[in-house]
Amino acid sequence: MSMRCPGSRMFRRGTRRSRGCGRRSARGSPSATGTRSPRTSLERFETEMAVIGPMGFSSYFLVVADICRYARDNGIPLGPGRGSATGSLVAYATRITELCPLEHGLLFERFLNPERINPPDVDLDFDDRQRDRMVRYVIDKYGDEYTALVNTFGKIKAKNAIKDSARILGYPYAHGERITKALPPDQNGKSAPLDALFDASHARYPEAGEIRQMYGSEPDVARVIDTARGVEGLTRGTGVHAAAVILSKTRLTDRIPLHLRASDGARITGFDYPSCEAMGLVKMDFLGLRNLGVIDQAIENVRENRGVRLATVDPGDGAGGDPGGDPGTVVIPLDDARTYRLLAEANTLGVFQLDGGGMRALLKLMAPTRFEDIAAANALYRPGPMAANAHTNYALRQNGKQAATPIHPELREALEPILGPTHHLLVYQEQIMAVARQLAGYTLGGADMLRRAMGKKKPEVLAAEWEKFHGGMTANGYSDEAVRALWDVMLPFSGYAFNKSHTAGYGLVSYWTAYLKANYPAEYMAALLTSVGDDKDKAALYLADARANGVRVLPPDINESVAEFTAVGDDVRFGLRSVRNVGDGVIEAVIDARRRGGRFTSFSDFLHKAGLPALNKRAVESLIKAGAFDSLGHSRKGLTAVHEAAVDAVIPVKKAASFGQDDLFAGLGGAEADAAPAFGLDFAVAEEEWPRRQLLATEREMLGLYVSAHPLDGAERILAAARDCSVAELLASGRTSGEVRLSGLITGVQRKVTKQGNAWAVVQLTDRDAGIEVLFFPAVYQLVQHALTEDDVVSVRGRIEDRDGTLNLFGRELAVLDVASADQGSRPPVHLALPAHRITRQSVSELKRILADHPGDTPVQLRVRGSRTTTVYALDTTVNPTTVASDVKGTFGADAWLGLT
Repeated sequence: MSMRCPGSRMFRRGTRRSRGCGRRSARGSPSATGTRSPRTSLERFETEMAVIGPMGFSSYFLVVADICRYARDNGIPLGPGRGSATGSLVAYATRITELCPLEHGLLFERFLNPERINPPDVDLDFDDRQRDRMVRYVIDKYGDEYTALVNTFGKIKAKNAIKDSARILGYPYAHGERITKALPPDQNGKSAPLDALFDASHARYPEAGEIRQMYGSEPDVARVIDTARGVEGLTRGTGVHAAAVILSKTRLTDRIPLHLRASDGARITGFDYPSCEAMGLVKMDFLGLRNLGVIDQAIENVRENRGVRLATVDPGDGAGGDPGGDPGTVVIPLDDARTYRLLAEANTLGVFQLDGGGMRALLKLMAPTRFEDIAAANALYRPGPMAANAHTNYALRQNGKQAATPIHPELREALEPILGPTHHLLVYQEQIMAVARQLAGYTLGGADMLRRAMGKKKPEVLAAEWEKFHGGMTANGYSDEAVRALWDVMLPFSGYAFNKSHTAGYGLVSYWTAYLKANYPAEYMAALLTSVGDDKDKAALYLADARANGVRVLPPDINESVAEFTAVGDDVRFGLRSVRNVGDGVIEAVIDARRRGGRFTSFSDFLHKAGLPALNKRAVESLIKAGAFDSLGHSRKGLTAVHEAAVDAVIPVKKAASFGQDDLFAGLGGAEADAAPAFGLDFAVAEEEWPRRQLLATEREMLGLYVSAHPLDGAERILAAARDCSVAELLASGRTSGEVRLSGLITGVQRKVTKQGNAWAVVQLTDRDAGIEVLFFPAVYQLVQHALTEDDVVSVRGRIEDRDGTLNLFGRELAVLDVASADQGSRPPVHLALPAHRITRQSVSELKRILADHPGDTPVQLRVRGSRTTTVYALDTTVNPTTVASDVKGTFGADAWLGLT
């Protein structure tokens, strides 16, 4: 197959470009490849170039390297490598990837080999906020006549085929809906094809008994399904591929049809990308990865908050010395003890690819101590290895709780160099290739072909490969029993395995996020919370996790907050963009007023200094209710009562000033006049505050979450006794089925009526850290409707189900919980403990300050331990136990915090 590449001036075959590629490999020196010898590095480099050059791919590497260089030079976060390309030393040397393949045992032949004549496929990850900028760079540099986005063709799937057929045949909507609900559920996002439901040999056939019964007994159902079987699989419409970009050596209009997107004039291919590749065009995938933006923002937060300059990789050429010539930059090390402690504790919520409930359980069992364990965890947590229980066996063998049993006793010594590092378990695709090469005499290219054949599982191809594999191993003296035992393990594994190059590359992103969370939790959590935007469910999970890690989450503040979440010392401050009804124009005006006039000292001062864009009455009210003006000493109730009149009074003055009409009175008041509030702003603000419940309700309305406190503070023991897990724990677990009991506060009730006239309800249940929708259908609703009242605390038992990516609870039982005793102050106290010799005037003052900084409703008891007796003091203060813990531990040590005991 001929290889067509972009840019007629740049893309040419031949040795000249091969030499160019070699010259660009600035990082190919021995110092760049760790402890490997110069000879090893040079031999590997020459081996790769002997494949890349003759196959005509040198120019491709240069173009990809140029794209990566542009991203780095322009501050666009770039991934360290994904897919098999991470196994190439040339890709590492040209800074296409950032992980040395020699140091991590990654194979080039998994990426390219002369026995598999396919073009290279280097997928690039960019910060998802700036992916479009990279696509624009490629189009601008290589010309829009040579580049295009890629068309996709949406197919009609089973459910849509049934609904469309029912509608066209004139049946009511409910008829099609009833049929689709009888279909087997989707698996991994894929629906069972309709033909499979009537094919006894298909794996999904046993699940389709209900739909077959309906088909056989109801002619109207049979008519719809028969029509749908003819429609299924047809093209419904076209779209644009989320990642792919096509490049060509010649004008694309000479090769394929194109069309222009009306909205922005983008060129889009008329064919899908497999067809484009079959014609010799080059497809590149530019993928947006949110976590790269999180890492970049967290590093910026660390610089601003701590004055520490971090880098994920050496920004220089890897030749040693200071990173990029800057002695102040700290490159994140791969042996950080805090990071591995965080991983071993499975404290990985918000860590890339390691935050699922099942993955956290695996990490806790595995207790990673080296980077290779992260790559292994990512590879093992997949259907194939998990079905064979390889993930659990790996963890047990790593910790010495299970012997590393070889696949066959006869193969122990031969497999030790290949499977020894993974405790004689197959973990990576590359191990399949190494086994074939070392034990059966395959070339590395041939071993990759075997790996592909095993993955595709085509009987005729596998039969030929079995003969070759069996012959090679028996020729090397292995018994038929040993050969069969090895084949039987390799065959099912290969269809589900990851290649090590990919897991190692993505493992680097996992490690970076874990490092930042372990070492700079406030800065990382601020970036993570910013990244989830308006997703309140995820924000609630991450806020709960922040508190669990000793990071206080502070409400927005008119003097401190910027648009996004920010790190303030060891705390995280809410951003103004998270406040309902507050847009970017208001935020920019507030920040500009602070920059020009300094901090606001009162609400009057805010009105005096702020420009007109900031004086939007709806936005100002939202900021008041969210607590943004609390630091100015005003009550939220008082400000809410006067803000409209105050804004109305100041707007005419502001408008007049904008036309220069204030000059008539300029100079009359001296220097103090500029600092004084404008005329008419000397109003009084009532000190009376709303009741606590109303105050928190309005705060939640504006922020989507409770922040300064929670209505359930102090009721934790009552809630815990009436549930199986918290809502946050359920959402983080990854569970999508089964029964569960939850407890929390009813924060919303939507009463609905079915088409048959039966009443039902959707209830928002919220606990301390997260919320979930509970659906009470008519039969259950009749029993519980009297208890569905906002602000009531309840326990609900029901069945969980994932509906289009959203987890819901189908309620079956409900019980109202009595938390009145908690509200009346009889809740269990927080217990602190200090030795008598540490009770000094200074320590008492410091303790008072800390407790005052965390107001709440939970009483505090202090145990003072003497040499012979312990005295318990009931302190005259109440606190928020969730937020005060980190400050007590940080000041007096972990032993000072006994918690709610």
